[in-house]
Amino acid sequence: MLSNKFNKQLIAFLLIFTLGTMILQINQFVGIVHGQSNAWYVGKGVKPDTYYTYQIQSADTNQGQPFQMTIYFKNYNATGKYWDVPTFVVYNGQVFNGTFHLSDLDMTALGSSDVSSAMAPYRSAYATSLDWLSAFVPKPGQSLSAAYWGKIGSIGGSQIAPAGAAKITTPAGTFDTTTIQYHKGVDNNIYVNKDMPLPIKAQTYADVTTGNPPIQYEYTLQATGTGQPPIPKSQLEIPKPPLTLSTETGKFNVKLLWDPVVIKAGQDTKLGLLITDSSGNLAINSVYSLQISDKNDKVVGNIDNQNARDGTGQSVFKFPSPGPYNVKVTVQSASTVGSDLFTESVVFNLVAT
Repeated sequence: MLSNKFNKQLIAFLLIFTLGTMILQINQFVGIVHGQSNAWYVGKGVKPDTYYTYQIQSADTNQGQPFQMTIYFKNYNATGKYWDVPTFVVYNGQVFNGTFHLSDLDMTALGSSDVSSAMAPYRSAYATSLDWLSAFVPKPGQSLSAAYWGKIGSIGGSQIAPAGAAKITTPAGTFDTTTIQYHKGVDNNIYVNKDMPLPIKAQTYADVTTGNPPIQYEYTLQATGTGQPPIPKSQLEIPKPPLTLSTETGKFNVKLLWDPVVIKAGQDTKLGLLITDSSGNLAINSVYSLQISDKNDKVVGNIDNQNARDGTGQSVFKFPSPGPYNVKVTVQSASTVGSDLFTESVVFNLVAT
């Protein structure tokens, strides 16, 4: 009698244990399937004969000035396991082009890419902006509902992780996205759509110890479509004042104005400067110098050691002939004049008519 009761209890226990194991396995399977269906990686959903156009601003390219990049996924090279991607960049009316070979694993531009020296800075800008997330989500990717994707590698780096849904509107349309976020001083946000190969939008900031952090990189999807995109044509753009640039470390902001607004070759042009610090305060007791170069980088003029005691200055220069010019402004505080270790500079692109 006791033996029968024991056997029934044992059978009941084994049934419960077996059922529990099956439920656990089913839950694990469902979790894996859900994780795979909800996973995202750089390059997910890419299709041949499609293009994406972005407005990009990168602190390490063109002194943080925006440029437009069009990426055309022409076809897939099954032998090399990369995408053949003609790429066009428009900056200040100039057009640069090349062909990226983007790895199928993480969309990095391979060494076999056909990139000229003029296009090389934009290949770097692509790597440190649109493709930045590939360090965390190469193929097969991670779940968009995961608690954690990884950690920023810099000292004191923060976690990077999905932070919820967001509806993002850009010139290319309105998209349902997941915010990928990390916090280092301020929130840094990247917005990805689960069915698109590259993020829709991003805004990230440089890591600084004082002052307001400047933009590290930001971008916004401008257009997308199928078929070869229209190839842009170069055209000389005449800038309008004022123009504002930040120096390499973000210590100074330099605003340049000029009069007349349309610069005339062979006539005097007044060049006015407003110099502020990273907090927007006038950089009093500053000293600046100007170096003007033509389109061939030949120096055509120098204006040295100009005092800007109240953070402002004015100089006069006569551009020798029509065409584009680079105006390099080098700034120092009065206490560091004569020491190259403390110089900060920006380069403005002007045009004389």
